[in-house]
Parts: sequence; structure tokens; C-alpha cells
Amino acid sequence: MAAAVLSVRGIRKTYGQRRALDGVSLEVRAGEMIALIGPSGSGKSTLLRAISGLVAIDQGDGVVEAFGLRVQANGRVSERVREARVRMGFIFQQFNLVGRLTLFTNAALGSLGRIGFWRGLFGVWPAETRSAAMAALARVGVADYAGQRAGTLSGGQQQRGAIARALVQQAEVILADEPVASLDPVAARRVMEILAELNTRDGLTVLVTLHQVDYALRYCRRVVALKAGEVVYDGPVDGLDTARLIEIYGPEFEDVFLEGTPA
Repeated sequence: MAAAVLSVRGIRKTYGQRRALDGVSLEVRAGEMIALIGPSGSGKSTLLRAISGLVAIDQGDGVVEAFGLRVQANGRVSERVREARVRMGFIFQQFNLVGRLTLFTNAALGSLGRIGFWRGLFGVWPAETRSAAMAALARVGVADYAGQRAGTLSGGQQQRGAIARALVQQAEVILADEPVASLDPVAARRVMEILAELNTRDGLTVLVTLHQVDYALRYCRRVVALKAGEVVYDGPVDGLDTARLIEIYGPEFEDVFLEGTPA
């Protein structure tokens, strides 16, 4: 069995009076593609941000580790978080590209952890980075738009650019937070296909939060469901029958799911 690349143990996160995460534990092994599902406000995005150290967990016994490195513990982000982050690519719902920069430059920014901030600031890209950026854009099917400003591209094109940036980063783990929520069905399917291919062909570990349960069932082998900040299911997709999904989402789930299922 592959070693765990991400380890979350008993973490909590509180916003005011609301407990976003309540004793969540999760082990992610190398090469897995896992869907995080659950109702809005269940803690999916908070969990992903806690794993990357973008959100500090509450004080207590909770621990987050990545690649054997301590990301945070007892409410404090570790000094070694940068070492872990350089190996994790984070893909945001709203793409998080710099709109005024070209798609090529946005992809090349993935190399900053290796070449240094100042070279990137002035666009002094090594030949290795230039080649890697163009190869990554070609891999996700948007190389023809390399010279175009990111802000002028469609949502699907921008999201593929964000994936290319993670490839240039040489990320071993991709954390994707609702990567298809803002996309039309065709673009969403293409983005999910790319993530699945990176998992199966390249062996990248993918942890993706999804509102679309049908995408979770189609593209992922393991599903972790959160509800009110707690893990209520962690297992294979074939264990998620309609009755279990109704427990997670409520009695309205069946009608909504059937209406939204692609033909």
C-alpha cells in the first residue's frame, strides 16, 4: 500500500460561533484521486485550505502533515509549510490567474518556488521554465492561447491554465477547490478529464472538492463526505447509494440529483 502523502488528524476550525471543521481526520495516499463532497458549508473548502496551510486550525491536538512535513499544529502554521506547499498545486474555483498577464506567464509562475521570485517578477524565465510552460499548456489543450491575456479567456481555458501552472510547479499533489463550479458542462467535463488523466497517467495525487456528485462518482475511486464539519463517509464510490447520499444531503437530494444527472 502506498505511503500517506497527506495526513490530517483531529483538526478543528471555528469561525465565530460556527464550527467549520469538528475533529476531522483524513489520510491520503500517493496516487489516489479523492472527491470531497457534502452540502454547502460542510467544511470542504476549509479542509483543503487547512491542508495547504492557507487557513490556521484551532488550537488543540489537531495536526496537518504533508510528505512527512508538519504543515500546522496547535493553531500555528509551521515554519516548514513552504517546503510542503512547493509540492502541492492549489487550483481555485475562480482560477486565481493574473488577468493582465499572458496565459504563458501565468503557467510559468508555477516555477517560482525553484527559480526565485525576482527572476519571475521581471520575466527572466530559464529555458527549462519556458519549455515546461509551453509543454504544460499543450498538455491541457490551451497552447494556442499562450500569448493571450488570461483575463480575456473563457473560464474553462483559464482553469486549464491553472492546471498547467501546477504542472510547471511539478506538484506531486493537486488540491482542487470546486474547480468546475463556475464552468459550463462541457468545460467542466474537460477539466475533470484532465485531472483524472493526470492521476491515472502521471500518478499525481488529486484531492478535489465537488458539488456535482455525478462527477465524483464518475471520476474518483474514493469519496470523503463532510456534513456539519464532520466526516460522515469515507470509502469507495460504490458504497454511496441513494440512501447514503440522502443521509448526507437531505431528502431533497434524490430529485435534485436526478434532474442534474447528464443524459
